[in-house]
Amino acid sequence: MKPDLDSTLFAAEALLPDGWAGNVLLSWDADGRLTAVTPNATPSAGTPRAVGPVLPGMTNLHSHAFQRGFAGLTEFRSAADDSFWSWRELMYRFALRLAPETLEAIATQLYVEMLRAGYTSVCEFHYVHHQADGTPYADPAEMSLRLLRAAQRAGIGITLLPVLYQSAGFGPKPPLAEQRRFLHETDAMLALLQRLAPACTGTARLGLAPHSLRAVPPDSLRAAVAGLHAMDPAAPVHIHIAEQQREVDECLAWCGTRPVDWLLDHAPVDQRWCLVHATHLDWDERRRLAHSGAVAGICPTTEANLGDGVFDAAPYLEQGGAWGIGSDSHASVSVSEELRLFEYGQRLALQKRNVLASSRHPQVADRLYLDAVAGGARAAGRAVGGLAIGQQADFVVLDGSHPTLAGLRGEQALAVHVFANHGHETLAEVRSAGRCRVHRGVHALQAEAGAAFASARASLLAP
Repeated sequence: MKPDLDSTLFAAEALLPDGWAGNVLLSWDADGRLTAVTPNATPSAGTPRAVGPVLPGMTNLHSHAFQRGFAGLTEFRSAADDSFWSWRELMYRFALRLAPETLEAIATQLYVEMLRAGYTSVCEFHYVHHQADGTPYADPAEMSLRLLRAAQRAGIGITLLPVLYQSAGFGPKPPLAEQRRFLHETDAMLALLQRLAPACTGTARLGLAPHSLRAVPPDSLRAAVAGLHAMDPAAPVHIHIAEQQREVDECLAWCGTRPVDWLLDHAPVDQRWCLVHATHLDWDERRRLAHSGAVAGICPTTEANLGDGVFDAAPYLEQGGAWGIGSDSHASVSVSEELRLFEYGQRLALQKRNVLASSRHPQVADRLYLDAVAGGARAAGRAVGGLAIGQQADFVVLDGSHPTLAGLRGEQALAVHVFANHGHETLAEVRSAGRCRVHRGVHALQAEAGAAFASARASLLAP
């Protein structure tokens, strides 16, 4: 691994929040915050030089870490009409077998993989809280603390989002037996947040995730969000919403209103909120969501894997809507693949090309990357919004010597990185809070983390 001694870097090209700039000098302090971002600079002798274009680090705004443990193992027909709902039954079986040590091993491996892919922050939507029989651990924060430890060991920034889960459907319906590890009364969830707050400092942030409208009744949603913001007025709130058409239909049967409309009418949705998936919206919901300032959390590889549907992005972006990407169930852990599939889904639906380019950013990769960085930072509630003074020094360096990137300008290299590679092989370096976490594809922990992951998964899959 590269020594972790530098606090400056000179880049011939860097992707700043307003677009590409040349001869950029980056400087950061001991806390890993950018103190200078100077284009058209002349570096002093001995200043380290990037080996290729520099990009801001990406936030993965939606993660269920434990699901990496069975990624790829549900690709068989388990029901005559296989869908998200039949997949969920398989997921429940896996979740019931988790122990704290297996969760930590899976999460550590996942976070190493994320860093190697160019993710420098993650929003962890965490709902496996209790023991297998549903009773709390001696420390109710046991599973949450395991995730924080995994993020710290791997070196990735984290926004921890403990999930409030109370019912099995609109109405509310009583929770299912297989959901017993997820459940909290509202007061118990607020107590958990109080317990976790001292542990969420530095590169860790605390928020809340009401699981969904079907899992959190209106009074509990209102009380939990109010309680969170009494503790921390700026804390992020994430919620699954409108992921499948069945959810929309059940919401309409319950209250006569579509899910996103109901939420916008009954909750203080603003820039602190991330509406995960939001796949099935009508025209007015898209407009209202865009104008609310909330982030649409798009998870293209998971949404494709589960057959959820395709987010209608063009009109949402035209309204100025904020969005970011997440790898969710981790069928794939790749910044490039999420961005590529987001654009390709629009192309397939509309039979057009470069759908999400804009007049400001005719290079579609530039627009996708910058939007996802900005939206991910908002969803994370952390200063990870790109290469700007005061933001965390999270960045990746493309490998300018790689055969597919050699001789290309920055915008061309990014386009090839997103649309013509898997992403991992064209990254020379990944830094989080100024510290080198990945150098030439290698993370210092990857061999140890990989072995622990393999052992953990074997124990979970054993008869």
